[in-house]
Amino acid sequence: MDHLDISQRALHLLETVFGYPAFRGQQAEIVEQVANGGDALVLMPTGGGKSLCYQIPALLRDGVGVVVSPLIALMQDQVDALEEVGVRAAFLNSTQTWEEASRIERMVRTGQLDLLYVAPERLMTQRCFDLLQDSKIALFAIDEAHCVSQWGHDFRPEYIKLSVLHEQFPNVPRIALTATADPQTRAEIAHRLDLTNAAQFVSSFDRPNIRYQIVEKTTGRKQLLDFITAEHPGDAGIVYCLSRKKVEETAEFLNENGIRALPYHAGMEHAKRAANQSRFLREESLVMVATIAFGMGIDKPDVRFVAHLDLPKSIEGYYQETGRAGRDGLPASAWMSYGLQDVVLQRRMIDESEADENFKRVLGMKLDAMLGLCETLSCRRVRLLDYFGEASGPCGNCDTCLLPPVSFDGTVPVQKLLSAIYRVDQRFAATHVIEVLRGVETERIKTWRHDTLSVFGVGADRSEQEWRAILRQVIALGLVTVDHDQYSSLKLTDAARPVLKGGQKVQLRQYQKPSKPKRTSAPKGYAETFLEPEEQAIFERLRAWRMGMAREHNVAAFVIFPDATLRDIAKVKPTSLGELRGVSGVGEKKLASYGGDIVGIISEMV
Repeated sequence: MDHLDISQRALHLLETVFGYPAFRGQQAEIVEQVANGGDALVLMPTGGGKSLCYQIPALLRDGVGVVVSPLIALMQDQVDALEEVGVRAAFLNSTQTWEEASRIERMVRTGQLDLLYVAPERLMTQRCFDLLQDSKIALFAIDEAHCVSQWGHDFRPEYIKLSVLHEQFPNVPRIALTATADPQTRAEIAHRLDLTNAAQFVSSFDRPNIRYQIVEKTTGRKQLLDFITAEHPGDAGIVYCLSRKKVEETAEFLNENGIRALPYHAGMEHAKRAANQSRFLREESLVMVATIAFGMGIDKPDVRFVAHLDLPKSIEGYYQETGRAGRDGLPASAWMSYGLQDVVLQRRMIDESEADENFKRVLGMKLDAMLGLCETLSCRRVRLLDYFGEASGPCGNCDTCLLPPVSFDGTVPVQKLLSAIYRVDQRFAATHVIEVLRGVETERIKTWRHDTLSVFGVGADRSEQEWRAILRQVIALGLVTVDHDQYSSLKLTDAARPVLKGGQKVQLRQYQKPSKPKRTSAPKGYAETFLEPEEQAIFERLRAWRMGMAREHNVAAFVIFPDATLRDIAKVKPTSLGELRGVSGVGEKKLASYGGDIVGIISEMV
């Protein structure tokens, strides 16, 4: 294909089919690479427009684009969204009857489809290989490519077999895409998928519209409720918990307090889980409370917050999960409550896992990096991006930038803490050690005669909360570990010796009493998202109209139009199809399907 011809045709498809005036970031280069028959490895943050990078080349090339996706539950929404813009798309997965699958296979063989979504397990069957050998294939897109990494948080064994595509179809271009991969995982993806010679496109990992906030865990659920009520009333959001039991209890708690919430975890019946996911995608203002079993590839663009009630295992997991907020580019929040018990629990889970020592060491390093993000005195975004090898400056849109923590020389209190752990023979858990420091005369302390120790009461000037915050930082700094005997005893590490002997100083962050969250202003550069009263009324009316359309077409509301497009329409107030044509997200098919309705609503209201 001619170079000029390709870039012009790609832009024409972007405008007329998808309704966007220009490519973003590296999209144009990626489209050109794959449309010309080249392989590509693409790292792009969630919401960065990854799907266009294979959808447009599939439309430009002869044959059907085959998209390998691990997410059966989401294939329907992806196909619905493509059909809405006039692209011929279908999926093959285990939810279909034999007749349905046969009908779609005939369409593939006879060239009646532009895109086919298929799960990796399905792709590896002989029946599917025979189908592909009999058909004209435009490209292979391997979505969520980080699933190939054995070190990662979403490992899927069947992904490793996908290198067979290159052997069986050497002349078909392949594009692997993921939203998160540190340099080690990136190298593993290229190696395992036989993409070492592919062009690599690495976008910035920054999501400037997300505000990061990590708070000291005190009341947990109550803090979550205060956060949602103050900052996100009526918004769609996701709350992550570590255990299935906690998911159920938290969903129940939110419902009791007037917030519509649904649970989601791997222990639920499949039908119930699928129904809850479908409701979350199709309804407005719902909160999903889930374990990490939920969310990969979730396409809902208007999730306004992601909250963590427990500490994630790694920065990759945290980045992937928080990246489900604000995919439409509008302001969103990533909120987490985290406490000493989280650290103890995660360390115990690593130590008690069946993994070999090398794997446990890697998990330990990933957890240390996560603790570093929680305890940092500097900008959280700088720390987060640095983990992915990207340099940046303070963001002005995270809690440490907006309310800089006060650091102080914590050497003396740390020495007191380390001494207390040593004096009780490194055989007691946090609560007991802190009671000794604060001089609390409990029966247990008297029984062990710990009230006679020289360290008894030397920390009476600080509250239990302050000592817990100091202990948490000391664990994050690697001076103390938690033994996983039945008592969770605190033990000193070799790194504690120079601090105890006075040869090394320790900087800590000052404990701040948790305060009730207040409604915060939008981040810098996002003022344009606020609508004037008239525009807000139009936006609400358009949302109500969209809800009706979504029900009529049996698709998710954002498949009709995302919030960002409705906001643009409310600002532009188009009273003719010509004026509506220029709005981002309105392609020719949607203009024909919905233009009359929208122009009618605007004309009536303006």
